[in-house]
Amino acid sequence: RNRNIGFVFQFHQLLPEFTALENVMIQPDRQGEIGHSEKRAKEMLDFLKLSDRMAHKPAGYPGGEKQRVAVARALINNPAVILADEPSEADTKNKEELHALFFELRDQMNQTFVIVTHDEQLATNTDRVIHIKDGVVETN
Repeated sequence: RNRNIGFVFQFHQLLPEFTALENVMIQPDRQGEIGHSEKRAKEMLDFLKLSDRMAHKPAGYPGGEKQRVAVARALINNPAVILADEPSEADTKNKEELHALFFELRDQMNQTFVIVTHDEQLATNTDRVIHIKDGVVETN
């Protein structure tokens, strides 16, 4: 699961005592791949335009940067799919930027996302929408 699925949560879930680089590296480090994970983490942070924040701790980041660090953490293992649970709900100010990032990652990195959202604007821009009401998948 840790190698094939990435997670982006509603709230970024960054560890406050760790830098951006350490937060992104934490999953591979637990799997004993420290050398590879640092290189990959730096690549992901650079791709997400966060290279200047690598050594900073999350307390000083705006909300959009925190979510991008969380996205980098989800991408580090090059997962087959990223599950995103209301990823922009906690940061409505930067939600369009985060949505655009998901579509950019889909197009440039061929990354698959499964996004749980109540945001109809986001849903209408995805490749496929599945509605669930009262625990039942609705067919159109």
